[in-house]
Amino acid sequence: MPKSGPFERPRRQIEREFGVPVPGEILPGELWTQTALKKLPPPGPLDFKTLFGREAPVMLDIGCGNGRSTLASAVWKPGMDHLSSDVLPVVIRYATRRANQRGLTNVRFAVIGGTELLADYIARQSIAEIHVYHPQPFYEANQVHRRLITPEFLSLVHRSLIPEGLFILQTDNPGYWKYMQQVVPMFFRWEQHSGCWPDSPKGRTRREIIALRQSLPVFRGTGRPRADVTPQDALQLAASLPPPIFDADRKLRELDRLERE
Repeated sequence: MPKSGPFERPRRQIEREFGVPVPGEILPGELWTQTALKKLPPPGPLDFKTLFGREAPVMLDIGCGNGRSTLASAVWKPGMDHLSSDVLPVVIRYATRRANQRGLTNVRFAVIGGTELLADYIARQSIAEIHVYHPQPFYEANQVHRRLITPEFLSLVHRSLIPEGLFILQTDNPGYWKYMQQVVPMFFRWEQHSGCWPDSPKGRTRREIIALRQSLPVFRGTGRPRADVTPQDALQLAASLPPPIFDADRKLRELDRLERE
């Protein structure tokens, strides 16, 4: 085997998860960036121009977990800025490290819940895309109130998106999906997406990769704000529609265990 020459390009460092490459190449340490939003400012609309140093469309990845979906969008859409959040500091640390290693400048990560982020920090009609992948169904009765996809949350998404902004939802829980199918169309022009995402046939998220490997169904949908729903209409809908009560399907507990490993 011939030896490497002095001008041979260094081997690319590609991270894999369950055999699936994580988007982006791990760069030498001197090219790493800092993507953690370690302390949120007092409540008020975020100044994205100051946060990212430019004016660009913004995508929110709510409940981003270990950051795979954010990384994919940030790598493939360099002209878009990304603010990703999760309530778990440990997964945000993981996601932040990954983004730092890839030298990304169009990503920031914050520890905060999705409802709080939209209610306290996002100006009306300021966001181009909002993505929510596999929101926790919360199995225990005393945790049901923590479910993210509620009429209140949907009204905040509707308020936050620009006209014709994109809302993406994905879950592998049939009960949650049935509830989404009932309430999301009240706020959005809603379409079910058939099959895998073309840009990530093996899964946009760690959870999706595991579900597909287990031959479990994954439900996907896209929506755009209904123009005939005014902000006042959205508030009234949020107050009148039922909360997310459904069977969380305890068979998925094993999948949750695998995802945490």
